[in-house]
Amino acid sequence: MLGHIEFDRDRCEGHGLCEQLAPEIFHLDDEGELELLVTDVPAELQAMAEAGTGACPVAALRISALQQR
Repeated sequence: MLGHIEFDRDRCEGHGLCEQLAPEIFHLDDEGELELLVTDVPAELQAMAEAGTGACPVAALRISALQQR
């Protein structure tokens, strides 16, 4: 895993751009609330995660580096 998705629920406005670009990672429920389907991003989803987090118009999403254990 390359990164961890962090989500600011208070900042999210439910635009859904993240879900459009990364449906395997982000999902908006029927009320427009964001659900993270993946929090620790595996290498094969890294590009999709970066596209989805980068598209957020209110910067409610970010990817932080995983700490080495």
